[in-house]
Amino acid sequence: RELLPPWLVIAAGLTGIVLLCVSTKDVPITPLRTKYGIVLDAGPSRTILFIYQWTTTKANKTGVIRECSSCPVQGLGVSNYSDSPQKVGKNLEPCLNWAQKEIPAEQHSQTPLYLGATASMRQLNLTHPTLSDGLLAALTVALKSTPFDFQGAQILSSPDEEAFNWVAVNYVLENFFKYDWRGQLVPSGKGMVGVLSMRGTSAHLTSKVEEGNQAPKEGVRLQLYGQTHNVYTHHCPCHGTDQLRSRLLSMLIQ
Repeated sequence: RELLPPWLVIAAGLTGIVLLCVSTKDVPITPLRTKYGIVLDAGPSRTILFIYQWTTTKANKTGVIRECSSCPVQGLGVSNYSDSPQKVGKNLEPCLNWAQKEIPAEQHSQTPLYLGATASMRQLNLTHPTLSDGLLAALTVALKSTPFDFQGAQILSSPDEEAFNWVAVNYVLENFFKYDWRGQLVPSGKGMVGVLSMRGTSAHLTSKVEEGNQAPKEGVRLQLYGQTHNVYTHHCPCHGTDQLRSRLLSMLIQ
């Protein structure tokens, strides 16, 4: 076999040297713009502030987000302040001030802020709707005073809460999409998993209703990553952690 011509080897070597010497500043790359969002999860026992982050890149018209940090709010859950709603906004201040430092100041006005309350506020709304309305009003005043783009404070229905749990689990498991070897977003090809949520007095099994089956009226319809998902939650009262603990104690005593 013939060797490569000397001139070709020299030319290739010089080309490599030139490429190594070129400054990266000569080939500017426009960074993807980062956006932020804030969610306050107002649960029965406590409230947690979550900061989410995403870029302009989307997978089939749906954003790809990640949780970047969180701040547990000191004190009890919001429903415990029904007798003194003025305190509930005061408790949020440390975490809201922390969020202002975590998110660049120039993006504060473009950062959506949302609060979702769950089981204990649903119960309070059923038994004392005036008290729950007072709490939501106090929360609204406190959150509107921030520099963020306040989107509302709402009591989530049980189907919505369980549907959000279903989305979160399948998102973490990369069942909606995945990254291929080129780093591009592609459909995962995997099926969706069901989610069993254990509450104090009940259990909830949430799963996707397969195509061809009639979706229950109380189900939630979701459009995510180019696909439609009909999600339904089956409620199992008296099968929560309190009953499980009681049965376990009974067995131990026997």
